[in-house]
Amino acid sequence: MAQKPSIPKGTRDFSPAEVAKRNYIFSIIKSNFEKFGYQPIETPTFENSETLMGKYGEEGDRLIFKILNSGDYLAKANETFLAEKNSLKLTSQISEKALRYDLTVPFARYVVQHQNEIEFPFKRYQIQPVWRADRPQKGRFREFYQCDADVVGSTSLWQEVELVQLYDSVFSALGLEGVTIKINNRKILSGIAEVIGASDKLIDFTVALDKLDKIGEDGVKKEMLEKGISEAAIEKVQPLFNFTGTIKEKIEKLSALLLSSAEGMKGVEELQFICDNIMALGLDKSDLDLDVTLARGLNYYTGAIFEVSAPKGVAMGSIGGGGRYDDLTGIFGLKNMSGVGISFGLDRIYLVLEELNLFPQTVTSTSKALFLNFGHEEALYSMKAISQLRKEGIKVEMYPDNAKIGKQFQHADKRGIPFAVIVGGDEIANNQYALKDLVSGEQKKVSLGELKELLK
Repeated sequence: MAQKPSIPKGTRDFSPAEVAKRNYIFSIIKSNFEKFGYQPIETPTFENSETLMGKYGEEGDRLIFKILNSGDYLAKANETFLAEKNSLKLTSQISEKALRYDLTVPFARYVVQHQNEIEFPFKRYQIQPVWRADRPQKGRFREFYQCDADVVGSTSLWQEVELVQLYDSVFSALGLEGVTIKINNRKILSGIAEVIGASDKLIDFTVALDKLDKIGEDGVKKEMLEKGISEAAIEKVQPLFNFTGTIKEKIEKLSALLLSSAEGMKGVEELQFICDNIMALGLDKSDLDLDVTLARGLNYYTGAIFEVSAPKGVAMGSIGGGGRYDDLTGIFGLKNMSGVGISFGLDRIYLVLEELNLFPQTVTSTSKALFLNFGHEEALYSMKAISQLRKEGIKVEMYPDNAKIGKQFQHADKRGIPFAVIVGGDEIANNQYALKDLVSGEQKKVSLGELKELLK
């Protein structure tokens, strides 16, 4: 007996209904990207290995899917490496290409490669799948889409202001109220570490602080002590453990705490500019919050840091994030090219919309009406009407076989098609169509014009 087919772990098949819902999210994100002046680019599914390797740290390199060279990929492999089973040294000889791990590094490569054709500042968006050889678990896949928007070639903080507005615009269009856009600044975190005399422990300090909402104040202090941060230093950051109040009040507290740090005060100034202008412009359905414990992407973010959390009551991790990086293209030799960008977490946004029942009823891949097939003459009459309806952008189809009517109705029911159109001798003689609502059971005879209006 043939073995039942399967797909690799960490990948998914999507049903027509799921694809329709995903496309609904894609279309809203895409239309807002373009409304804000971002231009689309696409990069290849796979890149040269040297483009990707060494850009994500040791852990990232391990998670990159390598592609074996075509043909006899072992022919040119080093005999010693083969005998030693030295996979690290062997990989570079048998694999010259790899699936992209994210959209950011390919974007950096694109900017450097096409720098003479690009008009800076360059606002680009990219919606494409990426691949990671991660351990699959709930909400984490090996193949998933990223939806990124970035601006390179400008240090203006108006870009950060606009990106917060872009988040708000997308989530408002999706009907998501009460999303919180959290903001912080890498310079503030560096300033705090400097003020408490722990600059050499910046990563340890911020990683521990980032866990405040998960392990609580005592847990964070314990982790900091274990990482070699002194009790005296921890005492100085006591205000951070109960950092409440309005954004204005939080900025005042930060100013007092960071007075002796030039870098920290620069971060406060940047935050104040962004927050003041967003509050002056207003947000539609999202909330802005200054979260001093936010420490994502410390290895590459140099200014503002963003993270978006779902509305209260929805148990979900972040549904978006991003930040400012001062040297995106430096990894490929093009220095001083500052950028800032954000990303939307498609899969998590999908789950939030599903949980809150926010997908419109009209989001479906199915047809609006099924024309029943009673024979050749009736089918030809139906197909003429179908052609007219499709020109109006109405999704309709005809059952292809002259099968039992019960079977045809059953097909419409299983497909979730809301209407059936019945054409017999009487309808043809009177140039009419019998339209049946398959939910209410109501049936009436209509002209082609009326049929168009009712199915729109």
